[in-house]
Amino acid sequence: MSLKINDTCVNCDVCEPVCPNQAIAQGETIYVIDPARCTECVGHFDEPQCVVVCPVECIDPDPVHPESNEALLAKLDRLQREAR
Repeated sequence: MSLKINDTCVNCDVCEPVCPNQAIAQGETIYVIDPARCTECVGHFDEPQCVVVCPVECIDPDPVHPESNEALLAKLDRLQREAR
């Protein structure tokens, strides 16, 4: 499942650079995660790097975008093919 940044985000700027899929960007008021690019770091790391570095624990699973591990790997494969 994709991740989502909740409204307790303090715009500390630490999550964006650690995302291997460039899924995190500054939104109107807080950072946002693009569910089409978020793989929860599956295929890159054992745990989502944005969650690891977030000092205020404002990143949660996005219940609107449930995905299996296999779906996340397929998304990663698509993203990597598009990048070529």
